[in-house]
Amino acid sequence: MLEQGVAVDLSFSETGAGDPLVILHGLFGSKRNWSSIAEKLGVHNRVLTVDLRNHGASPWASRHDYPALADDVARLIRTEIGGPAVVMGHSMGGKAAMTLALTMPELVSRLVVVDIAPAQSGGSSLEFLHGLKRVPLAAFTRRAEVETALAADIPHPAIRSFLLQNLLVAPEGLSWGLNLDALEQHFTDILGFPDIPLGHAFAGPALFIAGGRSEYGLPQHRAEIERLFPAATIEVIDGAGHWVHAEAPGPFIETLRRFLEA
Repeated sequence: MLEQGVAVDLSFSETGAGDPLVILHGLFGSKRNWSSIAEKLGVHNRVLTVDLRNHGASPWASRHDYPALADDVARLIRTEIGGPAVVMGHSMGGKAAMTLALTMPELVSRLVVVDIAPAQSGGSSLEFLHGLKRVPLAAFTRRAEVETALAADIPHPAIRSFLLQNLLVAPEGLSWGLNLDALEQHFTDILGFPDIPLGHAFAGPALFIAGGRSEYGLPQHRAEIERLFPAATIEVIDGAGHWVHAEAPGPFIETLRRFLEA
């Protein structure tokens, strides 16, 4: 466990060539969730898909708030790219991307935020975390056993399948590839967003992509988005929920490419 206030070296995968584009996943996600999107974008861009701290193959740390996540991504951009990049984030990753753009704009050439607003979030994510913590991993040896146990708290098969991507199977036993204790301790920070003073904004190009069926209600936060990101546009993809990129990959890629090529 690293000390608080220390940026970590994030694990990432890379594909393609061209202008750099950094992708940040959401809560309970990982860089693997974006591999198919990255392959498509890699035709025109050098794409880095990232595991944020306390997720995937990246280090665990006791601190998990948006300034810390932004510092990690800034370190990655400075080390691996050496200059500004397009930064795209979904959900929690979107809030990390916005924080980075607002505090270190010299590292962000363009900003893409997927189905999240610079505001307090709702949802049932804390229930998912508690469900993961309640699974007695030491009593199981197989993924199927964990899925059965998890079904009591998380009945929706698609959500359960998404969360089970974090299950690690090793000779010494099963474990979660998530720092559940740190995420639980900082859950208020994850649902919130840093206070940004009046007059402080990211002036660069910004695109907010919302799912038409999403419960996060991105368009209702238009005023705050325009305050912080005056050059922003909001695009709604009809029929998609919160995981816009997975539910409507074709329209998502088309919307994103229009923005990147403008």
